[in-house]
Amino acid sequence: MAYPRDPFGTPEPTGSQASFQQPYRDAPGHSNPDNMDFFDASAIPPPHRLSSQYPVSSAPTHTAPDSASRGAYTLPTSADSGQDIAATPIPMASAYRNVEDPVQPFQWQEKYGTGSGTGRRKWIIWGSVVALLAIIGIGAGVGVAVSHKHGNTSNRSSTSNGSGTNSSAVPQTDPNDPSTFVKDSRLKQSFYGLAYTPAGSQLPNCGNALSDVITDIQLISQLTTRIRLYGADCNQSALVLEAIKQTKVDLSVYLGNYPIPTDGGAAYTRQRDLIIDAVKTYGTDHIAGITVGNEWMLNYLNANGATDPNSAVGNQGGQMLITNISDTISTLNSLNLPKHIPVGTADAGAYFNTQVLGAVEYGMSNVHPWFANVSIDQSAAWTNEFFQEQNAQPAAALSNHPTMYIAETGWPSQSSDAGNESNGPSTASIANLQTFLDTFVCQANKNGTGYFYFEFFDEVWKDQQFGGVEGWWGLFTSNKTLKDITIPTCN
Repeated sequence: MAYPRDPFGTPEPTGSQASFQQPYRDAPGHSNPDNMDFFDASAIPPPHRLSSQYPVSSAPTHTAPDSASRGAYTLPTSADSGQDIAATPIPMASAYRNVEDPVQPFQWQEKYGTGSGTGRRKWIIWGSVVALLAIIGIGAGVGVAVSHKHGNTSNRSSTSNGSGTNSSAVPQTDPNDPSTFVKDSRLKQSFYGLAYTPAGSQLPNCGNALSDVITDIQLISQLTTRIRLYGADCNQSALVLEAIKQTKVDLSVYLGNYPIPTDGGAAYTRQRDLIIDAVKTYGTDHIAGITVGNEWMLNYLNANGATDPNSAVGNQGGQMLITNISDTISTLNSLNLPKHIPVGTADAGAYFNTQVLGAVEYGMSNVHPWFANVSIDQSAAWTNEFFQEQNAQPAAALSNHPTMYIAETGWPSQSSDAGNESNGPSTASIANLQTFLDTFVCQANKNGTGYFYFEFFDEVWKDQQFGGVEGWWGLFTSNKTLKDITIPTCN
């Protein structure tokens, strides 16, 4: 059954939140809307982020630093003993789009054609991303430093994808011992989990650094005891597990394998081997699961001109993914590990294939109210009800009863251009980010909903490639500065 919705109501704004204005609405709001309000009367378009976790690239690249480099606190990112590999393009939208378009209830799909021809349909497509960032090369092939100026705000955002100095590094009482980091009183372990990708973990550059990941883990461990990764390229599985080892924090990781439907299994095999190497090196103590697939079904259906994940086309794509899932399970079983590692998959909320769910122990669902054109006062309740009705309840009806989690949910703090700041009644702002935190996090914890808040910090490459709100979902800026928000205190 669905969880009670009333506790997700927006609290009375206080302090700096009291002055923010309500976002634009297409229709009058509801203080306690029911399912009909959410899915029928509101005619919400599909809540789906455009950016994949990796940028499109077909350039040759190298593997990340080898395992011999992982034990050192300072990781020389230029070390590379691996063979050349190619980064295969991942199907994704070519540009950011702001869409207001009615769809049928629960039809969570991309809309590309001219559709029904109704005069009310509005399509606004930006074919290019506004170039807002100055890119400065640092080091010899190590990475790039990107500085980003936020309009009229006082925040400045920069990131290093290599082994450069991080000006916002967490203080340590012993500079040589990452476990002696000083905790930040503003941070609270209120989140069930966080979505996380180390900076510089995208092919072909692989500019991530252990020192940066250690700083991330020092901060993340003060917010949650769980994280999920999306892929394994650039050695990110080993880097994260090494950072946990050195910081000695209580943190479990859902490792990720991000296969591509169109590359003949190359990406899957490459990442599987990196994951298995990390499991052999670090053991199972901090591994909560291995997620095979990230929006695989959505990408497969889009690539084959289909929309139904349980159609003949959907089942064909599902069987391809099941092959990878079964291979992961058999590979883990062959290791005779002391602890069972569950294997699952992640996809867009309405794109789970029933056969795939029948082959996994858990599913992770991306549910984004901002992309669903839901106003902030309705977003927490909408997220809960969508997840319960579209994911939790159908999974519970399967014979294997896979555990369902929300893989991504959150709210953007800004847009890189004014045209994409609002998506219907959904408005990107710090004030609305705070409201979503206040109305979703603690209530989801209370209801027993497993979720991975999206995300730890802003990702500069997404802003560069997609623009709009894509790069601005973090609790922290890309230079690891906490945004002007208050982390909820949950009992």
